[in-house]
Amino acid sequence: MPRPILRAALLATAVAIPGTAAALPDGPGRGTVEAVCTTCHRTNLIERSSGYDRPQWDTLIGTMMDLSDDPDTREAVLDYLAQAFPPSGNRAATPVDGPLELRIEAWKVPTLGQRSRDPVEAPDGSIWWVGQWLDILGRLDPATGAMEEFALPAGARPHSVNIGPDGAAWYTGNRNATMGRVDPATGEITEFPMPDAAARDPHTAEFAADGALWFSLQQSNMIGRLDPATGAVDLVDSPRAGSRPYGLKIAEDGTVWVSCNGANCLLRVDPETMAVTEIPLPEAGTTVRRLDIDADGIIWWVNSGLGRLGRYDPVSGDIREWASPSGPASHPYAIAVFDGAVWYNESAVRPDMLVRFDPEDESFQSWPIPSGEVYAGILRHMRTTLDGAALLIHQSGTNHIARVTVEGGALAN
Repeated sequence: MPRPILRAALLATAVAIPGTAAALPDGPGRGTVEAVCTTCHRTNLIERSSGYDRPQWDTLIGTMMDLSDDPDTREAVLDYLAQAFPPSGNRAATPVDGPLELRIEAWKVPTLGQRSRDPVEAPDGSIWWVGQWLDILGRLDPATGAMEEFALPAGARPHSVNIGPDGAAWYTGNRNATMGRVDPATGEITEFPMPDAAARDPHTAEFAADGALWFSLQQSNMIGRLDPATGAVDLVDSPRAGSRPYGLKIAEDGTVWVSCNGANCLLRVDPETMAVTEIPLPEAGTTVRRLDIDADGIIWWVNSGLGRLGRYDPVSGDIREWASPSGPASHPYAIAVFDGAVWYNESAVRPDMLVRFDPEDESFQSWPIPSGEVYAGILRHMRTTLDGAALLIHQSGTNHIARVTVEGGALAN
């Protein structure tokens, strides 16, 4: 049974992060920053930021760890960061104005440093997420803002969570080679280990209409299928070595579609035989983090490697692409069909931009994704609410999850 996590605490040694990448600029406090910040992430994330003033750095750090009981360390960190990394145009996004307005409700999760991600809605309206770096499963009541967190098996490093037909929360054990089931009524955890030692990293999962749970294994270069009734796991290799199966969605006819984060391809999986067919994408340098499927069966995908939005018609074989507003280095990441349009984010720019593409007139509009009072973090996966009225997103770098509605929509009134 998972143990509840009662309150947020200072993250001191939560995750071992090897190395610190390139050295930070010289200056008073550099050693303190390297010691404190690398308990959670490499220093290259600081160097890749767009920079902030001192109050903004203070706000940002407050979403990651609590230094209130160590004012000397806090002051040294803030002094250094404000001096070495002031606001700049580094990695600046290219926003696109348009007619729509959004309402974004955001919640900071209780335990800092967990890298909260992949929120999903349950039939009772609660929103579940996982804290990948600290083996956490969380649940939010969006009506009251109340949140509770549960500890998963140590070393699971949950990558994503889905609510199954049985009402349980199913997570992918990305580091301990398991799929996990959590009974929300009793808290009982059941783990389903991979049957092959080469299958190391369950990644992204989706339930099919017949109850099967399909999932990708990125570094293992595999796709898996779990039968929740028996616990049996079947695995199949991706045809191309190093294609790195990543995002996964299931079409209305049951076909499983998977994106390739290591190659220029999409993968089509027969749900009966598990035969995998590769759909080559035209240009070298293309990599695809995630995909989604619209009501007409069209596959929409992000070309993360080249900074584009892609469209594939499985019937005609037609492939089209559009350049993302912030350019070829913008690294589109998450994607969802929502509000009659295709939504995705540009993850390599600051702010992290939420982008809407209207297929009817091929127009773009984009908005900065807030992380509390600053614009930071990163969106890695997004899904709609069960009624399709809202989009669930997150900012894992700052431990926020959020719900997005278009003003005038069902939840915004």
